[in-house]
Amino acid sequence: MFRRPARRLPLLLFVVAVAAAAAFLLLRGAPRGVATAMPERGTAIEAVYATGTVEPEIWARIGPVTTGRIAEVLAREGDTVRVGQPLARLDDREALARVAELEARAAYWREELARTRALAERGIKAREAEQKAQSEYNQVVAAINAARQRRADLVVTSPIAGMVLRRDGEPGEVATPETALFWVGEPRPLRITADVDEEDIARVRPGQRVLVKADAFPDGGLEGSVDRVTPKGDPVNKTFRVRVRLPDDTPLMTGMTTEINIVTAEHKGALLVPAGAVADRRVMVVAGGTAASRAVTLGIRGRDRIEVISGLDEGEIVIVNPPAGLKPGDRVKTE
Repeated sequence: MFRRPARRLPLLLFVVAVAAAAAFLLLRGAPRGVATAMPERGTAIEAVYATGTVEPEIWARIGPVTTGRIAEVLAREGDTVRVGQPLARLDDREALARVAELEARAAYWREELARTRALAERGIKAREAEQKAQSEYNQVVAAINAARQRRADLVVTSPIAGMVLRRDGEPGEVATPETALFWVGEPRPLRITADVDEEDIARVRPGQRVLVKADAFPDGGLEGSVDRVTPKGDPVNKTFRVRVRLPDDTPLMTGMTTEINIVTAEHKGALLVPAGAVADRRVMVVAGGTAASRAVTLGIRGRDRIEVISGLDEGEIVIVNPPAGLKPGDRVKTE
């Protein structure tokens, strides 16, 4: 007859619980991997960030004053043009026919006016007919002038002297007053036009240094200076327009998009740590294989790095983006 091992089950559960507790304590005491960095001496920069577009300081976007189909393009990109020079011509056949029709009517009423005036001068009762002929003739002349102006409006001319920087439009396409067919301006000097958030605009002043970044020049090193800030902001987008002057030898080209940082404060020789190392004015450091917390006094806060004025030694190892739950005294290891 076999006996059931009734007392072994509680003992087995106890062993499992002890093993789990031991494993928990062992894992809890294991060093946690952390990313670290060393504080560095460098230039702390406080800046206002914005995006902008490169454009000439003197330029004009040119389109037709009326809607029509492009009949002829008279200027190419790179051409130098003068004020009033035709750049393109819209189809004017209908306008030309209208002018011819009105000129024929004007000729008729001119002859009619001469005939009735001659009758009136000879004493024949033709004063009323003369007045009617004069009125009709005047109306036709006014209509001719208007038709000629409409025909003239079909020629797109340059309002400024300069170079054709860009052309958008080919014969056969329909152009409207909202269509920009040509960009005409001086290739140099260039500027950047950027929109700055209204929360930051109070810190922007003419003359401030501007750091410029463009995808075409990943090595950086591009600079400019604030030329002017528009007095009136955009209440819809809550931005103010800022013009950045570029040096004459800038490699940037018209139409390029840029990221700019307007330098509002600058400290050279500052102690800098990664922005991810600072939280609530404290920095976690590695001290003897464990995490320790340092209360710090901060200076300039940049996008990537923050200036530490006091509370941190230059040779200490700071923890960047500490893992959740990391506390002072926890064992850590550098990843």
